[in-house]
Order: sequence, then structure tokens, then C-alpha cells
Amino acid sequence: MRVSSASPYLTFSRDKWAQLRKSEPMTLSEEEIIKLKGINEELSINEIRDIYLPFSRFLNNYVNSTISRQEVMMKFLNEKWQKIPFIIGIAGSVSVGKSTSARVLQALLSRWKENYRVALVTTDGFLYPNAVLEEKGMMSKKGFPESYNIQLILQFLSDIKSGKENVRAPKYSHLIYDIVPNDYIEISPQPDILIFEGLNVLQSQADYPKKDWPTVFVSDYLDFSIYVDAEDDLLEDWFLTRFMKLRETAFNDPGSYFFSITQLSEDEAKAMALDVWREINKKNLHQNILPTRERANLILHKGKDHKVDFVKLRK
Repeated sequence: MRVSSASPYLTFSRDKWAQLRKSEPMTLSEEEIIKLKGINEELSINEIRDIYLPFSRFLNNYVNSTISRQEVMMKFLNEKWQKIPFIIGIAGSVSVGKSTSARVLQALLSRWKENYRVALVTTDGFLYPNAVLEEKGMMSKKGFPESYNIQLILQFLSDIKSGKENVRAPKYSHLIYDIVPNDYIEISPQPDILIFEGLNVLQSQADYPKKDWPTVFVSDYLDFSIYVDAEDDLLEDWFLTRFMKLRETAFNDPGSYFFSITQLSEDEAKAMALDVWREINKKNLHQNILPTRERANLILHKGKDHKVDFVKLRK
């Protein structure tokens, strides 16, 4: 562990972080781990053991401490205790592996002895429909902050945080690359923990022009936040590799929004993917996503093969 008086974080090497697992048991099988990993990621038992089990142990203590604090406050106020869902935000670049981290955490947290109900929702469902983006001339900025219905996100998180039952989130299809009309993800019964994963979940007041300031922000609803980090060259490589794998698999479905890409030559497809990365995703990363990294409670930094090489935990 490295401690710097100039940094708000404690930095742990992979080995030092792994030691914090203590006696936290492995609760996932090889078969389950295979189902959890993304299309272009290596996710081994070693990664679960060294990175996610210590993190699960830490979050267990953090969540239980928060619940105890809520109970103390209600007792002081002479109010009946009401469960307030604990919300975890996960942010990071396209292709960094946010979704895999979210799925792994959901699987681990739901197996704690407390039998917590853990829901997982991504921000994809809160994008404006393609028809709206096309009307606004924003299809090339899909994934940028302005392409999301921020008011709908805030209402969803407010409903979760206030303990409302039967909350629902819009459903997004990666096949048609659009919101699925009149279809929703039902969050019922009320979860104990909600994992909210997306590119810009750590944005706050500093990211909005003064005239557009909302009264609250997504980050205001988070009890704990994670940023999954990696260097630009790795992110680009992971994006291109995933794009080409999808070209050979999911894009081949005639109903896929990207079916036409399968008709391109390999070189043409690679050139297109590189252009998408550099002109859209990389710009979004540096303009809107990366600047929010230092707001996270915990940063998982990845090296080659998607393996976490160090962890930073806010003091």
C-alpha cells in the first residue's frame, strides 16, 4: 500500500489488495464465471479471488455500516425505520469492462449471508430513442451526456432511493441499437442494493453549463462509486477486438442495426471501428468520462488482458 499526503487515495498493488480477502469464501463456480465475462474479456477465478472477493468483503462492511447509521438516525428522530436501498455507481470508458465488473459484483453481493436482493441497471435504457437523436442531429454523439434523458434517470434513482415499490427502467436492445418500445425492466420487489452502471454516472454540477444546472445529479444518489480505468492504447485495442468479434457473431443477425458491417471487408470494418473509436468514444472519454474519475470512491485500474494491476481507495 502506498500513502501519499498529496493524494486523496490509498493505492494498493494487486498483491496487497488480494491479501485483504482474508477468509472471504469463493462463491462462484468456473461455469458461473464464464457466463459473467464479456465478449472480449478474460475473467478467471484468480481475478475473482484477488480483486473482487476483497472488494466484496469491503463492500459488505460498508453497506452494513450504512444501514446501521440509518437505523441510528431513525431512532434518534423517533421515526419507524425504513429500508433505504444502497446504490453503487460504476463508471468508465466504452470497452473497459464496466458491465463485467457490475455482473460480478451483483453475483457476489447477492450471496452474502444477509441474502440481500441486488438489482443491476445500466444507463443504456435511458438514452433517447434513435428517432429523437436523429431529429436532434445527435446520433454521432450517442453516449455523450446530452444523449441521455437525464430527468428520467433522476426520477428512476429518486424512486429507488425513496423506497418506492415496482420501479421500472426502460429496456435497451444492443441488437437493434435502440430503446425497445413499451418494454421495461421491472425492479420489484424493492432491492437492498442497486448497481447502476454507465459511462457518465459520476457527473456532477461541475459538468453542466450554469444555465443547464439540474437541481440534483446522478452522483447525489450514489452511496459508493467505482471507476474502471485503463490506458488509452488498451481501450482502443479492446474496442477494436470486440468490434471485430461482434462482426463475426451478433452483427450477422439480419435484425441487427449493424448487419451492413458484415458486408464490408475486414480492412474496411477495422477502419470503420477505428474511426468510431477515435471520433466518438475517445472524445467522449476525454471530454466527459475521464474527468469524473477522481470522484470515485474506488478506482480499479486494468492492465493487459483486462487484469486489474492496482486499486485506489479513497481515504
